[in-house]
Amino acid sequence: MKLLVSLFTLLSTYCYSQNSTASDQVKQKQEAIVKETIQKCYSKYNYRNEMAQWQACLDEGLAKDSTIAYLWQQKAMPLFKARKYEAGMVFLDKAVFYDEKEHLPYRAFIKCIFAKTYKDAIVDFEKCKLLFGNGYEMDHTYDFHIALSYLQLNNFVKAEEIFKKDTEDQIKKFGTAHHLDLFYYGISLFEQQKHDEAIGVFNKALLEVPNFADVKFYKALCLQQLNEKIVSVALFSEAKTDLKNGNTINEDQIFYEMYPYQIRKLIEN
Repeated sequence: MKLLVSLFTLLSTYCYSQNSTASDQVKQKQEAIVKETIQKCYSKYNYRNEMAQWQACLDEGLAKDSTIAYLWQQKAMPLFKARKYEAGMVFLDKAVFYDEKEHLPYRAFIKCIFAKTYKDAIVDFEKCKLLFGNGYEMDHTYDFHIALSYLQLNNFVKAEEIFKKDTEDQIKKFGTAHHLDLFYYGISLFEQQKHDEAIGVFNKALLEVPNFADVKFYKALCLQQLNEKIVSVALFSEAKTDLKNGNTINEDQIFYEMYPYQIRKLIEN
């Protein structure tokens, strides 16, 4: 019996070693393909005005190994920036299929900020939480994006609930909350006409970024509703000046997409 156990252990160890070696070899081969393909594509083509060449270049890499998730993601990325969401999602779905851990959070983010398919974004982010916990994508928690999606679906109560917990968790962990989380938390209160509470949250955001034009604008709207007209007019003026100076939402993606409740077109004229 001991001999059989020993033989089984040796066989299992050998099989694991063989599988591990084979897996490492596949990974190394894929990394080499990615490096070669990406260097070639980025050095030769600008996807903004050479989309066809860019896609064909990536296809050369995928012809060598169609299971490389990162190359599928790179095919999707410029299409989202060109606002061709459905076309890009075909490729991003492939990336998620081949590497869910790496690309599911990114797909959820794209659905939330770019494609604006908020129900689908919530489904993806909830799955991310189930699989990986409340992690981060593009500098914000999964819960931030879930709450933002509910805000855009006009479920202000649910958005408030999640933003409240998420900001409280950040304060416990870091001593402060991200100013954009606080901004949207305040918006969820503003939309429910909880003007005093919204002002309290907006003030916290302004402690983090004192010249945040968007926060000042919505705080001014709250003050207006509370008949604080003189103060609200002064704050509107400050918001307009801050906006002209570029002190608005500063996420990397604003080059491609306007963020929810961003005031760019509301007070420029």
